[in-house]
Amino acid sequence: MEIALSTAWNSAKYKQGAIIIREIRDLGFKNIELGFNLTDNMVRDIAGIASNSGIKILSLHNYCPIPEKLARKKALPDCYSLASLNETERNLAVRYTKQSINTASCLNAKAVILHCGRVEMVDPTRQMISYYNSGKWDGSFAAKFKRDIYQARKEKIRLHFSKLLKSLDELAKYAQKRKVKLGIENRFYYREIPSLEEIGLILNRFKGGIVFYWHDTGHAKLWENLGFLKHLDYLNNYSSRLAGMHLHDIKRQQDHKAPLKGELDFKTFKKYIKPGTLLTMEVHSSATGQEIVQAKKYLEVIFKT
Repeated sequence: MEIALSTAWNSAKYKQGAIIIREIRDLGFKNIELGFNLTDNMVRDIAGIASNSGIKILSLHNYCPIPEKLARKKALPDCYSLASLNETERNLAVRYTKQSINTASCLNAKAVILHCGRVEMVDPTRQMISYYNSGKWDGSFAAKFKRDIYQARKEKIRLHFSKLLKSLDELAKYAQKRKVKLGIENRFYYREIPSLEEIGLILNRFKGGIVFYWHDTGHAKLWENLGFLKHLDYLNNYSSRLAGMHLHDIKRQQDHKAPLKGELDFKTFKKYIKPGTLLTMEVHSSATGQEIVQAKKYLEVIFKT
């Protein structure tokens, strides 16, 4: 089973798609995922080069290309929320997600990975990480903190979740016609949607359709480290609807490291991977080319069918 590499690794350094693809290809990759900070011109450039060099674009990370009039640094996957209570923003999120779906269809990519928006509250994740790193995250203090943030999120989630489902209703119909899967990704920040339970609600709503689960290994492990769940809870519950995985390692609370550079045992994921499951290394720029090549070889051996 071949592993893809996300352009999240090197795209921020360049303005030309050709350089991005050349650098990834030189590491031995034939499959790639287009990340979320690529302009329309860069995507066109990459598409042309890929088709002439045997590179396959397997998936796209929303928004790809970036929404018009936004600078690359501001065009994050959450720049427009699919769960926004502001209809102007929500409609923009739907509009530009459709653009990503169109791009995926044109490139014969199999899936678009979605961030599903957020609850509008002060996010406590970085504060929890700070407590964890300083040794304060335990006992009654952590328990009370968890109760408080759960209540704060619970008071606001209903309306945001309703707006998300409205967005996904429209997007699922659109993606179905173009035969592009939508991957609902488990998230890093507490205020983001969906939670573990909310993934199930989404998948049940779109059962038998084009909406699937997309597992992010580092994000899941973060919530285990903070004591909320076990990182395999996501896969134990939703592997039957698994479209793909973002593979990256995490050390304490620093994620998007190359596999083998953190604390995850990637062998534990093998039983959840089926023929057709898309596997992408989503490492960030701190990973060296040598680390990526080593991780690629390791993953391809342990996931070999």
